[in-house]
Amino acid sequence: MNHLGTKTLETERLILRKTLESDYEPMFRNWANDERVTRFLTWPPYESAEQLRDTYHQYLLDSQKKDDYYDWKIELKGLGEPIGAIGVVNINHEIDQATIGYCLGYNWWHQGIMTEAFKEVIRFLFEEVGVNRICATHDVNNPHSGDVMKKCGLKFEGILRDGGKNNQGIIDIATYAILKKDYCITC
Repeated sequence: MNHLGTKTLETERLILRKTLESDYEPMFRNWANDERVTRFLTWPPYESAEQLRDTYHQYLLDSQKKDDYYDWKIELKGLGEPIGAIGVVNINHEIDQATIGYCLGYNWWHQGIMTEAFKEVIRFLFEEVGVNRICATHDVNNPHSGDVMKKCGLKFEGILRDGGKNNQGIIDIATYAILKKDYCITC
């Protein structure tokens, strides 16, 4: 793999970019404090913007200095602040695999925003970084997340019974993936 770090990516409606020092307040306001957004995630809603700034936000700022770290804030063009995030949550170098995770503020659900962002991340990871496999999982009780994966060309691979844990407890997870050879057929 040719690690490039979190490069700025752009789509028709979106700018995918690194975390900025000033992002913690809009992150808190737009998604990180919302139980509807965090319901199926592995971290609970933040109680204050300051709590977010002092914990996770600082981790993001430090981590994005690494070439093998990929975490984008999703910004609608013209809005000037992030409304969600998408990133690589795990890299398996032995098989050139990237596992993707994402979340989006409730006010922007069901508008195709995450699909648009994920498709651009897939393009970047296959064409520029050189991964061979991109995968993602979701709680089976959150089928809309699976819909995003399907719209991005990922194929359903199966259910891992009691295969994960999130804010709902131990859960069954659906697994999806796309291979570079499958992506290139449609590119």
